[in-house]
Amino acid sequence: MASVASATVRAVKARRLIPTRAALVLTPNAVQKVKQLLEKQPDAMGLKVGVRQRGCNGLSYTLNYATEKGKFDEEVIQDGVRVIIDKKAQLTLLGTEMDFVESKLSSEFVFNNPNIKGTCGCGESFSV
Repeated sequence: MASVASATVRAVKARRLIPTRAALVLTPNAVQKVKQLLEKQPDAMGLKVGVRQRGCNGLSYTLNYATEKGKFDEEVIQDGVRVIIDKKAQLTLLGTEMDFVESKLSSEFVFNNPNIKGTCGCGESFSV
């Protein structure tokens, strides 16, 4: 399955982003972008976030359309959008804020993750 969008990693030092029990929190920009993406894919029930081995620092995020929820996948519903977290990504995403950032050079999802110990120079891969 083809990737939906690109994603960048930001290590968050010495602050806890989420005081609730949510595995993942979306910013208003991220909610709006996920809604736009899902409007183009009527057969998708939501967006699926996962991790895979890649890059110079170990792991990178994957974003795909979700057509079903796996048995052990986590489901986050916020402001009318559904994000499925792959079972392999749950521990690395716990307490993460998902944002969508647009600049003159790029537009991408950014994961502000307090669990990250290091990132590569380009921001595409990370280690926990």
